[in-house]
Amino acid sequence: MYLKALSVIALCIFSVFDCFSQACTTLGQTPGTAFPVCGVDTFSQTTVPQCGGTSLPVPCNDGAGYSDIRPFWYKFTCFKSGTLGFLITPVQLNDDYDWQLFDVTGKNPNDVFTNSALFVACNWSGNTGLTGASSAGTKLINCAGPSYPTFSSMPNLIVGHQYLLLLSNFSPSEKGYKLSFGGGTADITDPTIPKLSTALAGCGGVKVGLKLSKKMKCASLAADGSDFSLSPANGTIIGATGVGCSSSFDMDSVVLTMSGALTPGNYTITIKNGIDGNTLLDNCDRNITPGETANFTVFPIQPTPMDSLSKIGCAPDVLQLIFRTPINCNTIAADGSDFTVSGPGVVSVISASGNCGNNTGTRVIQVKLSGPIQLGGTYQIRLQQGTDGNTLLDECMQQTPAGSFINFVVSDTVSADFNYQVAFGCKTDTIRLSHDGRNGVNSWTWYSNNTEVGRQQNISIFYTLFGQKQIKLSVSNGVCKDSASVSVNLDNELKAAFQFPDVVCPQDLATFIDKSIGNIQSWNWSFGNGVISNVKSPVPQKYNAPTSTRQIFYTARLIVRNNNNCFDTATQQIKVVNTCMIAVPNAFTPNNDGKNDYLYPLNAYKADNLIFRVYNRYGQLVFETKDWTKKWDGTINGQAQPTGTFVWILQYIDRDTQQLIVKKGTTVIIR
Repeated sequence: MYLKALSVIALCIFSVFDCFSQACTTLGQTPGTAFPVCGVDTFSQTTVPQCGGTSLPVPCNDGAGYSDIRPFWYKFTCFKSGTLGFLITPVQLNDDYDWQLFDVTGKNPNDVFTNSALFVACNWSGNTGLTGASSAGTKLINCAGPSYPTFSSMPNLIVGHQYLLLLSNFSPSEKGYKLSFGGGTADITDPTIPKLSTALAGCGGVKVGLKLSKKMKCASLAADGSDFSLSPANGTIIGATGVGCSSSFDMDSVVLTMSGALTPGNYTITIKNGIDGNTLLDNCDRNITPGETANFTVFPIQPTPMDSLSKIGCAPDVLQLIFRTPINCNTIAADGSDFTVSGPGVVSVISASGNCGNNTGTRVIQVKLSGPIQLGGTYQIRLQQGTDGNTLLDECMQQTPAGSFINFVVSDTVSADFNYQVAFGCKTDTIRLSHDGRNGVNSWTWYSNNTEVGRQQNISIFYTLFGQKQIKLSVSNGVCKDSASVSVNLDNELKAAFQFPDVVCPQDLATFIDKSIGNIQSWNWSFGNGVISNVKSPVPQKYNAPTSTRQIFYTARLIVRNNNNCFDTATQQIKVVNTCMIAVPNAFTPNNDGKNDYLYPLNAYKADNLIFRVYNRYGQLVFETKDWTKKWDGTINGQAQPTGTFVWILQYIDRDTQQLIVKKGTTVIIR
């Protein structure tokens, strides 16, 4: 830890006050209220009030804590690129003053506390005495601690960029300093000559606003208005106020107050040396030349009319009045009694308020109604004398006449309720949709299962997939909107299907179970064995076993009909085998000739939970399966086994008797 950081601990012992952050309220002690400076002047600050303690991003990476302590901030613009030299001379030379320079072009001044990219140069040396930037400096960054010199090298400024310079007094003293610029090649002196720009009268000339060509010192303005004269002398200037001077050192606008309203006509404001001995001074103490003028016209004063309403939405319950000049907030009756609303529907006003906040005037008044206007038509809002004894008075205290009114149109609310009809078909269903278009509806959007399907008033939707359908309609008359939805069940799907045995053994009966879908009215069975049936659950069927082949297939068919007289057909092949007696061959010849190439349990159609295992003569398991159609090809790990005897074990549950059957035997591989 460097000495400067350690010194903070020592200071805390003697002054608890110095160890905590404290808000700065003196002008110049925050980035947003920085002193505007000029390169030709020396700036003296006799005291540095205690405040600050906000952390700063400093590129030192030494573990020391850096913050503004008893700070003052200075702002300036570079008018010519080059190096910046400056000198800070403490009033008390054993004070430890530090500084840091930031480039804040296009940034919020308070970004200096968080944005390390704004850094330009600094000197946080722990040594006391003179400090600054000069040709004697060797680097732009000097961190905390006594090993660092008090002067840094001169930073390069960029023309057109804005800068903030922080001065911070690390010592517990509140003694001030002097700040002067020089030694560098950059120019921070604004070359613009200050002038009067424009003048504008308000409220019949009681107030006259002056616009200046650049920022001028607030302190150079004589509060009694003696910096200005009026011609013709139809009134007297009794005061002058700089706009923004309560929170800044400079201004670019001045408001002059007259002794009374001026008569309508053309006037000239002339600047002169006031009671303070000068005109207005810029930040480099250059004055506006005495005798400069600005002209303005005073127009006959008129009360602010009822101007306009914001766009009327659907079912409005608030009307927003817009005025061209501010209305005095104190003249708006809070109970809304300044206004009445009439029209096709009954409407009551319950309150009124302006966008006042901390201001005395508002250009917007919100008129609150007792409820939304549902009925469409032409309405009127009319001004009357409220319970406060007046209508509305503007910033010039001119009263808008009672009886003033504005007509406005309210659109009808709309309903998206719609009608539908369903036409069931055998392959395609149709839903016909319609809307009555009441209350000026001119926009329709139809959706089916959240997918847009049309924008006509009446449409038909065709479905080849049946089931539940969600139909939604959104409507609008250009102002009001509504939506409605219904669920329609297309339950006329028809699909013929039946369940049957995988295999039919000799003497077994085949049971057929209807699995058809739909509102079925009739069944027509044909089992392929010459038998037909017209009942849903036919009797089990017998099939003749093949005599010359191991298996034979019969074709079964089911035709179903629903309540819409639609038909569907399902056909299946019924496999009938010549035997279901399970046997394991005692020999096989795995020579890939297509004859007796595999070992497996034959005809295991009725074997449930089957396990078939084969062992070699050493008792090693060489094959295992739980699927009787999976066959052993006479190999182990891909290696063909030689001629020899193998033992097999077969176990299963007989489907008819549900008994566990275990069989053992041997088989021979013949090569």
